[in-house]
Amino acid sequence: MKADDAVRRARDLLALLLACACLPASAHAAQPVSLHVAFTPERLGHATSIDFNVRITPPADSVPSPLTKIDMRYPSTIGLAVSGLGLIGCSEATLEAFGPDACPADSRMGEGSALAEIPIGPDIVHETSPVAIVRAPEEDGHIGMLFYASGETPVDAQIAFPGLLVASSTSGDESIHINVPLVPSLPGGPDVAVIGLNATFGPRGLTYYEHVHGKLVAYRPEGILLPDRCPHGGFVFGATLAFLDGSHTRAHTVVPCPSTPRRRFTAR
Repeated sequence: MKADDAVRRARDLLALLLACACLPASAHAAQPVSLHVAFTPERLGHATSIDFNVRITPPADSVPSPLTKIDMRYPSTIGLAVSGLGLIGCSEATLEAFGPDACPADSRMGEGSALAEIPIGPDIVHETSPVAIVRAPEEDGHIGMLFYASGETPVDAQIAFPGLLVASSTSGDESIHINVPLVPSLPGGPDVAVIGLNATFGPRGLTYYEHVHGKLVAYRPEGILLPDRCPHGGFVFGATLAFLDGSHTRAHTVVPCPSTPRRRFTAR
């Protein structure tokens, strides 16, 4: 009987191990994620810049699974698609070969930065890389974008990765889908783990050009138009992140309604 019990326990243990190995991707632990959004300036009915900030906060002394996708959701009443940003597309081949300075000036849509964690031996090294955002050719009728990140140390890499602006047919929201490529840290080493992405869409630092009476005139694009009215409870934003290990994490935030300046009355 003891031998039979031992065989039965071994069989049960093997079945448990096989079951664990076959668990769906959703069984992976979700990464804690925060989302922050800001308007500059905060004035209804006026043009603005929108700053998206996504941050992953893994446990201390650990590196999260590499980020593979970001889905940024925002109200369709915010006119990103009709903002006048990114009038001309830039090809991915041009961006990868020569960098954002080789793209047309009117293709720039914004800028940002990416924060990555890189495991090197027992240490975790952080690297911040500037990000340029340019307009890309349309894809199936949707506005295309390209994000160009340039790192120097400890990982020297220049990477272009695609984004797509997609309008929802059911919720009334719009989304920016971003595919984040895998980047090896060192030869034979683990992939770089992106833990933060800041992206600002707007006219800050941008100069466009147009032909006026036969002359090339520089101007600054207006930016993203906020609606005249604020939705009840404020502007709701959301983000869904996907990781290499198959896990997904969601975060949301609300930008409060901008305060309306009170009119001043002068007694007569």
